[in-house]
Amino acid sequence: MAGIGTPQSQAGVMSFYDAATAGPKLNPKVILLIVVLFAAVVIVFDHFIYAV
Repeated sequence: MAGIGTPQSQAGVMSFYDAATAGPKLNPKVILLIVVLFAAVVIVFDHFIYAV
């Protein structure tokens, strides 16, 4: 059980998540806006389908 949670092992994890990737860089506000708009579209379509 020795070595579990040592700073050396955590440093490797942090450097893995901090590494730059080649993927698209999106602002979190854009993602939130897309999710809210998608939810609104689903609610509107649901209203029109069951309103008949």
